[in-house]
Amino acid sequence: MDLVTILLSVVVILFLANAFKKQKQESNKNLPPGPKPLPIIGNIHMMDVGRPQKTFMQMAKEYGSVFSIQLGMSKSVVLHGYDTIKEALVDHAEFFSDRPRSPLFTETTKGYGVAFSNGENWKVMRRFTISTLRDYGMGKKTIEDKIIEEAECLVQKLRSYEGKPFSNVSSINAAVTNIIVAILLSKRFDYEDPTILRLMGSVSENIKLLSSPWVMLYDCYPFLGKLLPGAHKKIFENIKKFHEFIRATFTEQKKQLDINDQRNLIDAFLAKQQEGKLESTKFYHNENLTNLVSDLFGAGMETTSTTLRWAILLMMKYPEIQKKLQNEIEQVMGSAQPQVEHRKQMPYTDAVIHEIQRFADLAPVGLHATAQDVTFKGYFIPRGTTVMALLHSALRDEKYFQKPDEFYPEHFLDSEGNFKKNEAFIPFSIGKRSCAGETLARMEIFLFFTSLLQNFTFRPTPGAELDLTPDRGFTNSPKPYEMCAVPRR
Repeated sequence: MDLVTILLSVVVILFLANAFKKQKQESNKNLPPGPKPLPIIGNIHMMDVGRPQKTFMQMAKEYGSVFSIQLGMSKSVVLHGYDTIKEALVDHAEFFSDRPRSPLFTETTKGYGVAFSNGENWKVMRRFTISTLRDYGMGKKTIEDKIIEEAECLVQKLRSYEGKPFSNVSSINAAVTNIIVAILLSKRFDYEDPTILRLMGSVSENIKLLSSPWVMLYDCYPFLGKLLPGAHKKIFENIKKFHEFIRATFTEQKKQLDINDQRNLIDAFLAKQQEGKLESTKFYHNENLTNLVSDLFGAGMETTSTTLRWAILLMMKYPEIQKKLQNEIEQVMGSAQPQVEHRKQMPYTDAVIHEIQRFADLAPVGLHATAQDVTFKGYFIPRGTTVMALLHSALRDEKYFQKPDEFYPEHFLDSEGNFKKNEAFIPFSIGKRSCAGETLARMEIFLFFTSLLQNFTFRPTPGAELDLTPDRGFTNSPKPYEMCAVPRR
């Protein structure tokens, strides 16, 4: 036996000994129950990697609303059901406010930006994000007018197909992306512009790659990075190119910056850099700006555009619901341009939009981490533990939704046809890590959706089977489909 083999054997033995020691220490604490992990791999062999929520829903039947699962050498805790999620993320928000320190996201963000940062950096970036989004129109008439204009551009694009079958992914993605781009860069891209197609392509590809089993293995065993197939490497490559585009953009904007005439979020950030305060040096640096813009671009494009694609698919699947919506649109709006103020007069439309978001279940698992040791529901959860809030279980909670597995707009209507809220409706999550752009997303979905239904009736390609099973990916998106947008006027 040569020296290298002996050294490798010693390393493996020490690694295993440490793993078993750690496992024994944990078993002495009152951790949440869960399936028995195997050495080294934990419970990876039990996971449906593409749809982890399915695995977790099954486990909850056996282990209850709070349970443990081990992925590789790391113990995670899963929260199941709306009541449990609310108790953790709202009632004990200070304990569950961190993000996990995932090797993948640590490598790509270095702890900067808003989505995967923690501590003071996250607090400063989130505060800046929310206040600046408000300043540049979130929930206000200025951004509403931009969405209305973009909705009209999308309508014209769909008209160009003359009712013939086409795929809607690129056009809808581009329309929605133009809204967040307007806030970030004061810019609008043509739907066929190579720059926006490349940026959208990078985001979409990464969303798919994040559900790859190889990415999960990299996150569990980052030291195997060079040996594993290249899914994680492609993610790094896409993000690197995306960051290069962002840096080039704000470098150019810096040359034209007028702190008395700030045009967009990047200008507002660059102006903060020049304030000369301690906070400016510590937090308002280029790494934070690059990651923040990247976070907002990805979130601003992916969730809203995917919701709209679900909306059109569901309207084709349920033409009677589509017709009922169009009747309400005609009664309230007629041929006038949809406005946000119309929403309160349109209970059925409001209910259908809520049900689309509930049924689509875009982000089935919310990733959190404990900011300190906590005892929750009688179980001990150490600081730094990854906590998976199973939002899927809240949106499918039988206690709150009469027909959780069906598309049923009546979940949000009372017996007299008035819109009714449902507290378990949490597609944007809840608590300190809830989506900062929720108000903007809700406005976009309503204006784009009603504009499209006002102008078109959506029908499937003749003979096509409409499949409501989500495609595999980090988020739940519909499988690719073609549609016919038949003009109504």
